[in-house]
Amino acid sequence: MPKTFCVVGYDARQRAAAQTLRVEGFRVVGPEDAALADYVLLPMSQERVSDEVARTLQAVRPGTLLLAGRPGAPVLRAVREANLPMVDYFQRPELECLNAVPTAEGCLALLLQLRQRTIWESDFLVLGYGRVGRAVARRLELLGGHVTVAARSAEQRANARCAGHHAAPLTALETLLPAFDTVVNTIPAMVLPRDRLQKLPPEALVIDLASRPGGTDFTAAAELGIRAEHALALPGKCAPRTAGTLIAQTVLALLEERGNQHETDD
Repeated sequence: MPKTFCVVGYDARQRAAAQTLRVEGFRVVGPEDAALADYVLLPMSQERVSDEVARTLQAVRPGTLLLAGRPGAPVLRAVREANLPMVDYFQRPELECLNAVPTAEGCLALLLQLRQRTIWESDFLVLGYGRVGRAVARRLELLGGHVTVAARSAEQRANARCAGHHAAPLTALETLLPAFDTVVNTIPAMVLPRDRLQKLPPEALVIDLASRPGGTDFTAAAELGIRAEHALALPGKCAPRTAGTLIAQTVLALLEERGNQHETDD
């Protein structure tokens, strides 16, 4: 008979993941039937142990594999106390790569919402040229935007040039910033402190896509009249169905590599 997933959480992302698992032949139950589960899929980026997660950890059988994405310290502690095995599926490089697409599309949605001009024929400064930086820069260029990429790595700058973007080292930010009223940061380090933010034009917009704490001094930005948005978890907010499907596909690939089968041995 098919193996069973307990999917914890009822947001659109978790519902999409559950649907994908059903299509792939797994039985899917909720936390109320956690004792039946062979695997448990926890919600993404949980910074606290919700009542639902706590009940699930108490109910599952010993040895049940937990699959979580970027679990916070309280969740990690609760899992250790429950003595259960857990894998962080978000550490899978393919999910980071695929998640860059809904992240970039969510960034475009924010730009269209918060700016009063088209992307077409506008100038954008993108900080960093990793997975997310590449995805954002490419889509801005395809929509007719003019993109300059600032990156620390010479190889990344070369790749940006090969993709048709202008490129500059991060050390040139002080001279670059006055020419841009829109900056997209993807670097998880403090690249936009107060002294650099002061170089931006009045009422500039910064979209920071970097993980916490981001790469922008948000307090200084507010004091300087610069709108700085820390746009976290855009896939779950802007494209939850796609995000959930990608999570389920990643989890299934992970289980296949571990030698887990769709069906039990009996």
